Amino acid sequence: MDNNYTDGFLIGLLEFFIWAKWLLVLAFLLTMADLKFGISAAKYRNEIVKRSRAVRRTLDKITNYCLWIILAYTFGQAFGQPFGIDLMPLIILLVIYGVELESIYVNYFATKGKKVKVNVFKFFGKKADIIEVEEKEDDNG
Repeated sequence: MDNNYTDGFLIGLLEFFIWAKWLLVLAFLLTMADLKFGISAAKYRNEIVKRSRAVRRTLDKITNYCLWIILAYTFGQAFGQPFGIDLMPLIILLVIYGVELESIYVNYFATKGKKVKVNVFKFFGKKADIIEVEEKEDDNG
């Protein structure tokens, strides 16, 4: 009986999980933070928070993160390694995690009654101000 294919597959799977362990933990933590601040923001806006919808959306998000991590790893193996771009998977995930960070910031400030625009990618550009608080206009004119 030839176990070479199975052995190669399992070794590759093990290598993936060793590579991805902290990325998976970070994805889980970001998802939990977004859930917490999303629920707080919804309660601040007096919206009804349905537990089933929150659980379903959170599980969807965790599943999506797992798929993004697998995709980033695969792109890194297929395109990054041959061209010497070892950081390719991390660059892909930086974009995905950046979007989640924006959501967390917006929800956090919403719980404080502030409407903000967040762009974490400005951190990598010339403008270091990633959060812009929008001024509320008075109803009195």
